[in-house]
Amino acid sequence: MAKLQHEEFGPAGGPVLVLGGSLGTALRMWRPQVEALADRYRIICYDHRGHGGSQVPPGPYTMDDLGGDVLALLDGLGVDSFAYCGLSLGGMVGMWLAAHQPGRVRRLVLLCTAAHLPPAQGWLERAARVRGAGITSIADTVLARWFTAAMPGTDPRVAWCREMLLATPAEGYAGCCEAIAMMDLRPELVRIAAPTLVVAGALDPATPPTFAGQIAAAVPAARLTILPDAAHLSNVECPDSVSGLLTEHLESTDG
Repeated sequence: MAKLQHEEFGPAGGPVLVLGGSLGTALRMWRPQVEALADRYRIICYDHRGHGGSQVPPGPYTMDDLGGDVLALLDGLGVDSFAYCGLSLGGMVGMWLAAHQPGRVRRLVLLCTAAHLPPAQGWLERAARVRGAGITSIADTVLARWFTAAMPGTDPRVAWCREMLLATPAEGYAGCCEAIAMMDLRPELVRIAAPTLVVAGALDPATPPTFAGQIAAAVPAARLTILPDAAHLSNVECPDSVSGLLTEHLESTDG
C-alpha cells in the first residue's frame, strides 16, 4: 500500500465524508466543498498515490491499488462507515470501494466519471508521453477539457488548477493513466448497494454524460443529474451547484 497524504476538516464526531479527486489534481481541489460542508461533516480529503503529497511508487497502478490505499488510510484513521464523493479518477475509486466494501459505503456521489473509459491505447500513450516529456507536454490539452469556454483563462481557479496539475509527479500521473487503461468496473456496478448520485457535466469532453448514464442505469440505487454549464472539473467551475447536490444527497432519507 502507498501512504496517502490527507487532510481532515470539520467536527471530529461528525459523519464522515471522504473526497477523492481527479487525475492530475491534489486534495485542495475540494476547497469549495470543504467550505460548504465542513460545519456538519468530518471531511477527509486525500491525494491518490503518485499525486500531491502521497507516496509515488513506480507504475503501473491498478484500481485495486488505488482503492486499497484508501481503505488502508481509513482503517488507520479508525473510520468504518463513510460517505464518499469522487470526481473522475476519484469516482472510479469510489465505485471500486462501494462494490468491494458495500457495508462500509453509506452514500456515494460520482462526479464526471466512467466505469470504463476506452481506448486503453490512448491512456498508455499518454502515460508514455508524460514519462518522456513531463506533465507540461499535456497541460494545455488537459486544462482545456477541465473547463468550459465560458471559464476565462484569467480566472484564478484556472491558475491554481494548472499549478496542481504541473506539480503532479510524472510517474504518479502515468501510473494512474495505466490504471484507467486497464479498468473495467462495469461488471461490478450491480454490487453497489449505497444510494448513489451520478452527476455529469453536459459540456464535459473527458467523460461525457453517456458514461454517467451507463453508471446510473447499472447501479441499483442510483439517480442521474446533468449540470448544463459544466465541463470536467464541475466542482470547481460550478461549486454551488455541486455542493448543493452533494448536501441534498447526503441528507436525503431515501434509500
